[in-house]
Amino acid sequence: MKQEFVVANKKGLHARAAAQIVKVATQFDADVWIVKDGIRVNGKSILDVLTLASPYGSKVVVHAEGREADAAMAGLAGLFQAKFGED
Repeated sequence: MKQEFVVANKKGLHARAAAQIVKVATQFDADVWIVKDGIRVNGKSILDVLTLASPYGSKVVVHAEGREADAAMAGLAGLFQAKFGED
């Protein structure tokens, strides 16, 4: 399954937001990938997520595959929709 998100928090996917993505992604038995501008990275690796350099307004596509893919996607969607708890 895949879903597109817009990075809506003003600081973009900085270290704190990336850490939240990794924390949620690692809770589930699913492979999580994030794609931006054709670059695909492991959503369970903070360094990989940071290499996407995704500022405010960026579009990313999250892919989740595996036994708990639905739950992983729901958790990640919640982070993006809540703007990672930021403005």
